[in-house]
Amino acid sequence: MENTYLEKFREWLTIKGFTSNTVQGLNKTVKHFLNWIEPQNIEPENVSYNDVLAYINYKRKQGNKPRTLILIVNALNHFYRFLQSEYQLNENPASNVQIKGIKRKVLQEILTPEELETIYKNYSTENKTHTHNKIPPQKNNLLAKKRNKIILGLIIYQGIRTEELAKLELPDLQLREGKINIQGSKRTEGRLLKLEAHQIYDLMDYVHTIRKQIIECKIKQGFTLPPSGEAGRGLVFISVGTSLNFANIMQKLVKSIQEKNKKIKDIKHIRTSVITNWLKIHNLRKVQYMAGHRYVSSTEAYQINNIEELQDDIKKYHPIG
Repeated sequence: MENTYLEKFREWLTIKGFTSNTVQGLNKTVKHFLNWIEPQNIEPENVSYNDVLAYINYKRKQGNKPRTLILIVNALNHFYRFLQSEYQLNENPASNVQIKGIKRKVLQEILTPEELETIYKNYSTENKTHTHNKIPPQKNNLLAKKRNKIILGLIIYQGIRTEELAKLELPDLQLREGKINIQGSKRTEGRLLKLEAHQIYDLMDYVHTIRKQIIECKIKQGFTLPPSGEAGRGLVFISVGTSLNFANIMQKLVKSIQEKNKKIKDIKHIRTSVITNWLKIHNLRKVQYMAGHRYVSSTEAYQINNIEELQDDIKKYHPIG
């Protein structure tokens, strides 16, 4: 079975585009690990997080430096991603292993579900009182805020990317079924996501009232919208002002959020928190689907943000000094 795994692992790496030298190096490292677990009667698919830590400790005692240990963990990460992809293995036991003595990227502070909910609820759709500033018109500003709260909800509850929000079209809103369809792209997978009950009602109001008012305002400003069926007319989210760039909508949205919560860095910070929180209650494959990740390794990258659990595990099990 070991040789079968290694042969298929070599093929998998080659298909992924790794050079022959890299494939050979990764295969050699994984072979040493498989030889180590064999006398202990541990099957590769039954390896646990603690087994990986024990092996790393064994290699450390042999005199391997931290950077070499990093390479070993990296090889095992690739091997278990391969097993997840080809053999439907549920978890990657090497994904959260860290080697002390190596500087690592600082993790973002993850927003809890409660904090995300508060951000959504505190986003005001009311206009501030202005006595001198009439640009943009108060009605336009109010419409923009109502639209932006809908967008914020889709980020917080469904984790939708900025580029996906920009391309969202009216047929993608399956409001009778309480779902939203996210089209796939070269980088992402399509998915059908459930909407919260309040989102269904808010989206209905937006599509039938607010969006139509935005279109009326655009026409009054002299804009000629494309015919129905072409890009623009069928888009769910339309800018209120003169700019047609969706990025401007997102910049203003982030600025509004940051006025009440300085902790927020950007929209990606919110999405990272959403996916990390999903991983606490759903299995890896389900989160991969919900996030639209093409590869499970993309989803695994968010597991390291599960800081509290990771720190507890390290204190309890980590043998590396």
